[in-house]
Amino acid sequence: MPLFGGYKATKLKPQLKMAVTRFTIASNKKSALMKQQIREIAKLLAEDPPKEEKARIKAEALIRDDNTVEAYEILQLHCELLSERINLITQSKDCPPDMLSTVSTVIWASTIVDIPELIEIRKQFRYKYGKEFDEDCMQNVGGILNERVTSKLSVQPPSAYLVQTYLEKISDEHEVGWKPTVSLKAEEIAQPMAAPTGYSVQEGAASGLNKAAGGGVSNDSASVPPVLLPPKAPSSSTYVPAAATESTTTATCSNTAKVEDDGSDNDDIEEVDIYVPAAPKSQPHSNSNSNSNSNNNNRNQNDMSSNRGRTQSAGEGSKGNDDEDGDDGDDENNNTGSQGGDDSYEDLAKRFAMLSK
Repeated sequence: MPLFGGYKATKLKPQLKMAVTRFTIASNKKSALMKQQIREIAKLLAEDPPKEEKARIKAEALIRDDNTVEAYEILQLHCELLSERINLITQSKDCPPDMLSTVSTVIWASTIVDIPELIEIRKQFRYKYGKEFDEDCMQNVGGILNERVTSKLSVQPPSAYLVQTYLEKISDEHEVGWKPTVSLKAEEIAQPMAAPTGYSVQEGAASGLNKAAGGGVSNDSASVPPVLLPPKAPSSSTYVPAAATESTTTATCSNTAKVEDDGSDNDDIEEVDIYVPAAPKSQPHSNSNSNSNSNNNNRNQNDMSSNRGRTQSAGEGSKGNDDEDGDDGDDENNNTGSQGGDDSYEDLAKRFAMLSK
């Protein structure tokens, strides 16, 4: 026994009580952080494409924290039991057999968990039972340690099957609808999770130019050729001759017949209606003008013949001088008849008024 130290029950019991409280605080803190980690994992799985490899790493850390909280609760029960049986420990020279696993587990966990009170508890038991007992507890001589605590606080990573199970449960709880991209093989179920290969990392995701560079997730719609639309149909005001329509229809039918004669697959060929505008039809200005002139000449000649008949009947009852005037009128009528094709209707009307006078 050391000169200035040794086992003291009055110092061991308060440390056990403080350790119980410390375990409760640490468990609550880790539980709150685990909820945040679960939300982050769900967010990673909900991305498009899902960051599966990063989610697996976070899920492994989540499993480790879950195991740590579970070990904290078991160690908390051990400390409560030792605090209640402090008198038995004080009066016994050797460790009681029913308390051997509890004392050994607390001593072994003092260097694993982040609970400072366990360091002082280990010192008190070392003073009580000796250095050799302390070394046997640290080396688990005889398998006296609690197997559940040792497995939960082990440095070995969880199995790949357990990691995938956590991811599936998180996906179901948050309604993400995620399914594993890479399925586990039979020999990989019990093995630790494989190192990430980067299959879930996009190319050029930082700059956002992955699509322009041809990287990232392939898009099936990019391989589809563009659809060629036919030209717009002419408006209702545009004149389309029947001949042009018939020629266009005949050309389309002939092209279709050629395609069918070649024996190619008509399902793969898309017919496109091509509109060929017709040449504008010129108006026959010269013919219309000539026809109108000829009609005017015929009308003028008919009017002059009727005027001539009336003039002759009026000249028979008139005097000699009137005969001369009549002769002059006939000459003028003849001249007018010869020039009627070139004069207008208004000039003829004026001349008829002069003759009637």
